[in-house]
Amino acid sequence: MADSNGKILVELIKKPGNNKCADCGLKNPEYASYNIGIFVCTRCAGIHRLMGAHISKVKHLKLDRWEDSQVTRVREVGNITARQYYEERVPSCYRRPNPDAPQVLVEQWIRAKYEREEFCHPERQNQYVSGYMEGFLMKRGKEDSRYHPRKFVLSEVDDTLKYHVKENKDPKAILRISELNVAFAPQKTGHQNSLQISFMKEGSTRHIYVYHEDPEVITNWYLAIRCAKLHRLQVAYPGASESELLSQLTKDFPKEGFLWKTGPRQSDSYKKRWFTLDGRKLMYHDDPMDAHPKGEIFLGCSSEGFNVKIGVPPGAKNQGFSFTLETPERSFLLSAQSEDDRIHWINIIQKVLETPLTPQDVAVASRLVRKRTASGTMSIFSTR
Repeated sequence: MADSNGKILVELIKKPGNNKCADCGLKNPEYASYNIGIFVCTRCAGIHRLMGAHISKVKHLKLDRWEDSQVTRVREVGNITARQYYEERVPSCYRRPNPDAPQVLVEQWIRAKYEREEFCHPERQNQYVSGYMEGFLMKRGKEDSRYHPRKFVLSEVDDTLKYHVKENKDPKAILRISELNVAFAPQKTGHQNSLQISFMKEGSTRHIYVYHEDPEVITNWYLAIRCAKLHRLQVAYPGASESELLSQLTKDFPKEGFLWKTGPRQSDSYKKRWFTLDGRKLMYHDDPMDAHPKGEIFLGCSSEGFNVKIGVPPGAKNQGFSFTLETPERSFLLSAQSEDDRIHWINIIQKVLETPLTPQDVAVASRLVRKRTASGTMSIFSTR
């Protein structure tokens, strides 16, 4: 009977829907929750186990012994039917995780589905879809790198995210929700439940880092920002499709890492900088967690004179795995850490250059302060 059950599971895993993890979409799941009736990947199976057997009972498809009743359950339900029930009312602004999503987002997605059943009972979503949220987060200091408790207040109506140094005093900063980006930042901060919030201030980008000990709380803040941004976009662009608007919500950085760059003169030496691609803004910093980039450039379209290619111009210094980013105003000489890294940077930047600008992109470009280069020409890429 055990051999028979094993053969049945092998066939079930080949069926459409079952051949991908029910929670993150990773191909070829190796586990199943036999009481829920779904097939999941190794990472998601670990989260199911953390919820407890009263929520989800997990077994390996090949290494564990399966009872007839357990096989019957996963055969009767399966991933498609389970998702129709547990994901019946997922808000449009909710970020559904993919296999590359941060651990905290995947965990809270799974707990929201099966433990809290938020998408079967929409009234349980009020905290992040209501358009208003307030509470304390630990914020990293701009200068001392220590974290301090700060009160944050999000208001969709006012298009603001404020934070206060003292609860009863005026806010230290007022951020426009419609103009900020927020991304999970566990690798940078060392805190699993952390966020990087980037926004425009006086023509340049500013980064702040926050975390909360409770993973549900930090995820709710992330989702609340997404929901507020979507609702405001729906009002501002009533004719736009939902998919177009969703693409303008919070985005992970397509690429980050160290590169070497020269100054505005070809004779300038290469200096190591931390580069971050945020939408169409390519920024560089001395340190990955700097509050301000040393410089940033807006990446337009290839049709407007923007280009990226391997190598450097004749006569320029070539340091290892060099490549050139050309703009209508200046060429930037950069060098990656390896050939694979260079190709990845070029491919990522090229994809941006081939993408048409959105109205939001144009608004960002208009707000970036143009800074004067050493040669006297104007550029939106700082040479500091």
